[in-house]
Amino acid sequence: MPPQPEFLTIGHVARDVQADGSFSPGGTVAFAALTAHRLGMMSAIVTCADSEYIPALTSSLPPEIALRICPSAETTTFANQYQNGFRTQHLYARAADIHADDVPPDWRDAGVVLLGPLTQELDEDMVRLFPRRAGHVLAATPQGWLRRWDAAKRVWPTRWRDAERILPLLDVLILSHDDLLPFADGNRADADAILAYWSTLVPLLVATDGRHGATLFRSGQVQYFSAYQAQEVDPTGAGDVFAAAFLVSFYRDRDPERAVDFANCTAAFSIERTGIQGIPTLAQVQQRQFIR
Repeated sequence: MPPQPEFLTIGHVARDVQADGSFSPGGTVAFAALTAHRLGMMSAIVTCADSEYIPALTSSLPPEIALRICPSAETTTFANQYQNGFRTQHLYARAADIHADDVPPDWRDAGVVLLGPLTQELDEDMVRLFPRRAGHVLAATPQGWLRRWDAAKRVWPTRWRDAERILPLLDVLILSHDDLLPFADGNRADADAILAYWSTLVPLLVATDGRHGATLFRSGQVQYFSAYQAQEVDPTGAGDVFAAAFLVSFYRDRDPERAVDFANCTAAFSIERTGIQGIPTLAQVQQRQFIR
């Protein structure tokens, strides 16, 4: 088993099907681990995938990223369609659940742990595997806890039933503002109210809002941060890139304001190319921040 990573992310990898029938590697864990790697951290992934997909996954990621791939009959497979800023998503296949025993013991002391569920594959026991402690950061992106799917494989929003139990166990929650709009009948003020309530249960909450930037909630205070200008080509994975970049920066200097700006800049790069190709290096991010 490879040495203990600095940045560990857990959840399903995904096959993201493109319009021409081809696919690219996706999922929070793939985007986040590669982002952390390019920003200078030793990263690792715990996931599930079928044997046919494993060669494609390993060849798409640098060999320095350690992989623990649990066997599964299928690999989680999504198709995303974007129109007028909205996404329609289908789930064509789903990998097996990931359990606490699947995480190598030597990896459980990673400085940053990001739980990135895609399809309800992580439960509360996984969260409790990483007790909060000084010097470490336990974070989650809850998108996969906010999804359900029907018999036609169409993905729909669902309420996060375990939020009040899981949030107090985390150091950081990072999500998209749009993730909550379905639960507020599209009313942004009501979505903001959900964010404000959740922010009372977790030390730091960051809500992204696309080209409008991001909002930081902490200790009852709310701060807004503007986005960096970018020529959008593919928004898939931008939220995952943002999450990883925020956590890398916050882990290094414990300054959440600086971390939000750093993450906004990193995410701006990621949407300018397709899939994981747009994830920048640390030097690229620092240069764009300097000239802003």
